[in-house]
Amino acid sequence: MEQVILVNELDEEIGSMGKMEAHQKGILHRAFSILLFNSGDEVLLQKRAKPKYHSGGLWTNTCCSHPLPGESMEAATRRKLMQEMGIDLVPEFAFKFQYKVNLDKGLIEHEYDHVFIGRYDDEPIVNPKEVEDWKFVSIDELIDDMKKNPESYTSWFKLILNHPEFKLTIDR
Repeated sequence: MEQVILVNELDEEIGSMGKMEAHQKGILHRAFSILLFNSGDEVLLQKRAKPKYHSGGLWTNTCCSHPLPGESMEAATRRKLMQEMGIDLVPEFAFKFQYKVNLDKGLIEHEYDHVFIGRYDDEPIVNPKEVEDWKFVSIDELIDDMKKNPESYTSWFKLILNHPEFKLTIDR
């Protein structure tokens, strides 16, 4: 059973718990979200595979997951980018924030999300167990479509795009 790192309101580690149990109980835990941009400043999106334990079939950021107990963020982001998208790179930390939302299947996402960015111009080699589809889109197109079709996107991705730090990140 995969474990997540439980944290307090200051993002300090306080223990670990099974991933499903943490999402069933809505316990605060550490997570990460990665956004990769190509040289045209388009963001690489993935559509989560339908069988995923939550938010299946929804568009989201390039990759997201949880570091394992004892695993650095650098190792975790690299591991999951390779596992889900077939991309071998280490993204750069941008900002972090805390959120709590109700998901489908009675689950609760209560995370201290560390947001990372990076550059990538090739085609990903997606893992079909994790990713149903992918595409590069401009931020303007994405925000426009998200306003028209909010139900097509994951809750945390909408929060990232609307976070004040996100604009500062992409304007660097």
